Amino acid sequence: MKQTLKLALFFILIVAAGCTAQTQFVRVKDGQFIRNGKPYTYIGTNFWYGPILASEGRGGDFTRLCLELDTLKALGMENLRVLVGGDGPDGVFSRVEPTLQIAPGVYNDTLLVGLDRFLVELGKRDMQAVLYLNNSWEWSGGYGQYLEWATGEKTLIPLIDGYWPFMQQMRKFQTSKESQELFFNHIRAIVGRTNSITGKPYKEDPAIFSWQIGNEPRCFSDDPEIRAGFIGWLTESARLIKELDPNHLVSTGNEGLMGCENDWELVRQVNSIPGVDYMTIHIWPYNWSWAGEDSLQEDLPAAIQNTEAYISAHADLARELGLPLVCEEFGFPRDGFSPEMEAGTSARDTYYAYVFSQVGDAFQGVNFWGWSGFAIPLHQQWETGDPYTGDPAQEAQGLNGVYITDYTVDAIQEAISNLNH
Repeated sequence: MKQTLKLALFFILIVAAGCTAQTQFVRVKDGQFIRNGKPYTYIGTNFWYGPILASEGRGGDFTRLCLELDTLKALGMENLRVLVGGDGPDGVFSRVEPTLQIAPGVYNDTLLVGLDRFLVELGKRDMQAVLYLNNSWEWSGGYGQYLEWATGEKTLIPLIDGYWPFMQQMRKFQTSKESQELFFNHIRAIVGRTNSITGKPYKEDPAIFSWQIGNEPRCFSDDPEIRAGFIGWLTESARLIKELDPNHLVSTGNEGLMGCENDWELVRQVNSIPGVDYMTIHIWPYNWSWAGEDSLQEDLPAAIQNTEAYISAHADLARELGLPLVCEEFGFPRDGFSPEMEAGTSARDTYYAYVFSQVGDAFQGVNFWGWSGFAIPLHQQWETGDPYTGDPAQEAQGLNGVYITDYTVDAIQEAISNLNH
């Protein structure tokens, strides 16, 4: 009954959501986001598949896109972290599809227009997107696809070949000038784009909160040469983005200490790059062995304790560097480690509530992973034609994603209400 009433309320709110004036560009001053001249904090989500839904081709579902955006707006989630698009051919196991960049510099025009339309729809609702351009992981192409294009070496698939061999292969990206140049060309094409619907250059669009170099960029190595290549690649990426678009913020998408080989000096270097406007971290208690598959509830206090320490250490560094800190990706599995929609979310909801409580203190913003909304998955492993959820193709559909029927939505609403009051 509670979920039925909740859905009815959302549809009422959706009708009232409407369109409001677009925001101005977000700035950073004294370690704080400034929006429309005022300090700005937010609770948002990851919505990686938004531009695909906005397209008119395969995977497109404009009706669902509007429903999801109106619902997120009604809930108060106005900051969405979004994948610009995948790289490489379709049909690769555990890769999201359809992909945007089919071959180096060759784009699926339907998906480009989808990205344009997605930004238009955000603008209508006074919402904003963090747009990430690359990925160190396999599910959207990223590092591995650029390496394959540049060197001809077939990219390993972690679910088949193992994550350790995959990570050893991915470290090659940091010293492959040819691979990096292909990515720089991608930056030029996307950041320098003019919206085909509005005729407005992306650099003039307030619907973009920030450009992000990649999803969880890692160097995957302790080798000094590879680390130098990693910092050099991030530095040139940030410089190029700022050159093309001086209006928007730039972030790296790095996870913090866990994405920097547990080396605080590397964390400092990543966040001291010229042009990087704010510091990002990600937190994954299960992935990082802070909570066990068979003991999620029992391990929850320890997971929160470890999370508190992780946040505190990064907040100290962010204050030292004068940067806002955003936890732009965090998740917790459903109860019993079940991907089924009917599985409970009590442990997750408690964990979310703790992370949300840090907004306005340690954090200037957070984006949980991820929004599944009104999707109803057809298979545990995503297959072509299935609806998109917050869990990308390499993950069990439903394990970490938040559906509109989840009690997690109550925790999100309560946190946003507390933040706004």
